[in-house]
Amino acid sequence: MSQTRLAWRRRVAKWSRWLHIYGSMASLAIVLFFAITGVTLNHQEWFANQSLTTDRQGTMNASWLKTAGSDGVDKLQIVEYLRSAAGARGALSEFRIDDGQCEVVFKGPGYAASALVDRSSGQFTLTETRMGVAAIVNDLHKGRDTGGVWRAAIDVSAALLVFISLTGLILLYFVHKYRVAGAILALAGGLITYMVYAVWVP
Repeated sequence: MSQTRLAWRRRVAKWSRWLHIYGSMASLAIVLFFAITGVTLNHQEWFANQSLTTDRQGTMNASWLKTAGSDGVDKLQIVEYLRSAAGARGALSEFRIDDGQCEVVFKGPGYAASALVDRSSGQFTLTETRMGVAAIVNDLHKGRDTGGVWRAAIDVSAALLVFISLTGLILLYFVHKYRVAGAILALAGGLITYMVYAVWVP
């Protein structure tokens, strides 16, 4: 083997080791989070009966519900009032308008709230459901009702997992003593995963 080729191989091995180690450390927290929440998501029965539902009642300015316009309501005022006065949180999911009432729905990780507002009087009832810590982390794992930034974080974590896997394979290639055994184990792991799917998944 020429000196140039040998130097190139050593340089690639060095950089793959560096990238694998520090890439793993940089992504440790998020990879660990998705590993743990994979278990909680797969065993949701462990955390049953943790939800808490409460009702709150109040009255808002009835003029917000009779505003002139295409839909006849001031949506921004209503939503902000429900947040400030009734404690609603999460993202606005739905805003339905009928002749006699409005329904405003908020959703977030492990959270849902629905407010029914009477258009003639401004009286409302907010029904809020908090589903517990397990439901929060499970929704974060799935990216449900989490917003665009968190969904982007999920994509980044997936890319980091691919990156770590690829740098690990490159690193294994340069470790001659364990190259064959490592390749056999990688293939065996993939084959076992496929067999579990093929044989036991309905």
